[in-house]
Amino acid sequence: MRPARAPGPARPGTRRARTVTVLTAAVAAFGLSLGSASAATVPAEFGTDYHDPVTAAPPIAAPHTRSCTVTVAQTRFKDFTPYTGTYTPPTGCGTPGRWSKVVLRLDGSVKGRQFDRLGYLDIGGVQVLRTSTPEPSQDGIDWSVEKDVTQYGNTLSTPQPVDMLIGNVVDDTYTGVLDVKVTLTFYAPRPGRTSSAPDRVIPLSDGNSVTTGASLTVPRNSERILAEVYATGSGGGCEEFWYSAVTPSASYSCKGGDDGPYREVLISVDGKVAGIASPYPNVWTGGWSPYLWSVIPSPHSFDVRPLVYDLTPFAGVLNDGKAHKVDVSVIGVPAGQTGWSAPTNVLVWQDAHKAVVTGAVTSYKRTGPAVSNHYTDGARRELVTSGADRLKVTGYVDTSHGRVTTTVERTLTTAIDHTWTPDENSDDQTGKWTDHQAMTTGGRVSRTDRAYALDGRATIDSANRLRVVMSVGDRATLGATRTDDEYRGDATFTLGVARDQRHAVATTGERYRVRGPGVCYDHALATEQGVLTKDVRGC
Repeated sequence: MRPARAPGPARPGTRRARTVTVLTAAVAAFGLSLGSASAATVPAEFGTDYHDPVTAAPPIAAPHTRSCTVTVAQTRFKDFTPYTGTYTPPTGCGTPGRWSKVVLRLDGSVKGRQFDRLGYLDIGGVQVLRTSTPEPSQDGIDWSVEKDVTQYGNTLSTPQPVDMLIGNVVDDTYTGVLDVKVTLTFYAPRPGRTSSAPDRVIPLSDGNSVTTGASLTVPRNSERILAEVYATGSGGGCEEFWYSAVTPSASYSCKGGDDGPYREVLISVDGKVAGIASPYPNVWTGGWSPYLWSVIPSPHSFDVRPLVYDLTPFAGVLNDGKAHKVDVSVIGVPAGQTGWSAPTNVLVWQDAHKAVVTGAVTSYKRTGPAVSNHYTDGARRELVTSGADRLKVTGYVDTSHGRVTTTVERTLTTAIDHTWTPDENSDDQTGKWTDHQAMTTGGRVSRTDRAYALDGRATIDSANRLRVVMSVGDRATLGATRTDDEYRGDATFTLGVARDQRHAVATTGERYRVRGPGVCYDHALATEQGVLTKDVRGC
């Protein structure tokens, strides 16, 4: 999912302008061949207006079948009052629940002054979207987000209650009201195609909580089970920047526990760890420097991608017809400290030809987590953190098509190097996370390898100018297809003054690439002072 591309030219700022070629440093850093350069009008600094949010991510491919669109929510968020309503499935687009694709679209607008805000959309208790918002220009911006939600087709096949909230504060200082409309577009089935969507989606928590002690009862003929956890560290405190937390012995403004910045999201069944995952280092649009994200948001900030756990080895245990306790926890969060949300859905595929599917867990091994922190004090303080965990589980189910044995092996690594001066006017850190999963079923192996990277360098000079140079990377290999999403930015503004005295400048860029059998996608964007200066497509 991504914010949709804003049509038309960039809107210039109100301050004096200069003409520059669009070969900015942000795009040049990606090593692209840009071809002939055009010209764009770029202000000397940010004005009261700038380009709407855009992204280099690919659009959602829609099938060439009949479509129907339903409005799910339309409201203005100006406090912490949830929107509630009722969703009704469309007519005229095929049998409900058997659509070839369902696409959610959120359109929003905001102007004035406002923080980034976090929100969610639940339909029938199922979290279908977790999102954050852009920080607006004074004159206002529009943004759009789309997400493929076909996997929730079973929930969407019947009328359901709707619950949506983007908590907001509007007063004399923070004036931005969030105008939001959400629609679902349904595409009729394609002849001869069958749906791969789950037969049931079971919500385990409300829109904004950590799943603790939830009761899960699955259909007794379940043969494949996944859990998706929308895990976010948020709320403006240290857990929003969890990768910056330090150990108790280190001297820094964001204190963590003994694990320092190490975080790992676990899902447990009846007290036994059933899945492990590395959280993605989300950076919201107010994080580090708001001018980094004025046009190009950090990856996944408008669409919080859930962590997905394959619980299929536990299907035989869960199919006993009893309620089982499910917990989601985050390793590394100091005792008693809040700041994490982890609403959870369980996706179930059932055996269509057998009422009860039996089975068992036959092998279980976990090695970790092993966490190491090394702190050095002095004129430059440094905390070096490394961590690893590994879980391997094998289980079987006796289905109508024979015994199916599944092995899930997942390996995590963390490497963070954080250095800062005692006054924290110089604060640098690099973080690298890997999350590798191999699933073997019936002798077939499928792999998902993810790697996340964050490199942020912040300095405050004698004139109280904050400069942040930052890169964020999200890379994945799913089978033979590789995805690489990289953001880079450089932003500077004056702290502690009115908005019109910040004299903010920024160059930012994003390149999104996909390579695979029969697939080639390459798209790069660049901005300067809020103006979109480059939009280049390769392949």
